[in-house]
Amino acid sequence: MELDPTVSNPDAYRTVFENDRVRVLEYRDQPGHRTTPHHHPDSVLYTVSSFRRRLSTDDQQLEVELDAGQVRWLPDQVHWGENIGDTETRTILVELKEPRPDGTTAPPVLGPLS
Repeated sequence: MELDPTVSNPDAYRTVFENDRVRVLEYRDQPGHRTTPHHHPDSVLYTVSSFRRRLSTDDQQLEVELDAGQVRWLPDQVHWGENIGDTETRTILVELKEPRPDGTTAPPVLGPLS
């Protein structure tokens, strides 16, 4: 299964910048839209629009509501999502390509963190 979101969900994700250290993705969807499973490495999430979403993994589910202009840490994870609000979701994700400095892997946490 392809887990790169730009390949598995090209209708919602597009690369807007990339170099050897980061990849910057734009995400857009409409109410009711669902993604298929995809992977994000450690990333910084910037909300362009306010939104409400449900994120899921095989054993976890989380409802997320964020206002426009918020910035959150998104730890390395595989998930799929659904726009459960009544507005378009628009975000920018800055995906880090470098490994964690301490060599550890991300804890199994779902969703963006404060």
